[in-house]
Amino acid sequence: MDFSPLWISFKISFFSTFFTFFLGIFSAWKVGNAKRARAVIDSLLSLPLVIPPTVVGFFLLLIFSKNGWLGEFLSKIGINPLFTWGGGVFSASLVSFPVMYRTMRGAFSQIDPTIVSAARTLGMSEISIFTKIMIPVSLPGIAAAVILSFARALGEFGATIMVAGNLPGKTQTMAVAIYTAMQSGNKSLAFKWVLIIFSISAIILLLMNFVTERIFEKGKSR
Repeated sequence: MDFSPLWISFKISFFSTFFTFFLGIFSAWKVGNAKRARAVIDSLLSLPLVIPPTVVGFFLLLIFSKNGWLGEFLSKIGINPLFTWGGGVFSASLVSFPVMYRTMRGAFSQIDPTIVSAARTLGMSEISIFTKIMIPVSLPGIAAAVILSFARALGEFGATIMVAGNLPGKTQTMAVAIYTAMQSGNKSLAFKWVLIIFSISAIILLLMNFVTERIFEKGKSR
């Protein structure tokens, strides 16, 4: 059994979670402090969460194809994100970003506003409030956001197969491997991959519950 889809899935999920970690937390903070068009910006950033991943993949193909405005520029400098694992990272990041963003928006909204107001009264800058108050208080939410974003990227199929393709040993993830096995009539192989991804998903959820509870209990004991 070729285990390359497992390593490719983990590699794509790791890098996509790395990017969405910083972008999601920063976006949640900036949108939470926005005074204008907050609802519009929030809806746009959350859009990949509700539209089908294949639609996301379709738009990415239009953008990154050689006839697309960005794809044409990238091709001139020798970069082609289509049908590469880098393209898989980009598509998985786009699909998992709203999970990180929405989870962090919820975590930040649970912070007592009087604490933030008191910090501003004492002369703390917005960046200091963010790093010294909002981040420490929101650690359980951050842990949950990271784990859920990783899980979302790990199970991504629609956008990934359209952008990264289905190249065995290069871009074929576990979700794509299940699809390929079923298409070829190899139900035994598909079942094995289903068991693997099911087990990993269950472990991820257990890990999320364990980590968030430990952080929450540690915060209460202080």
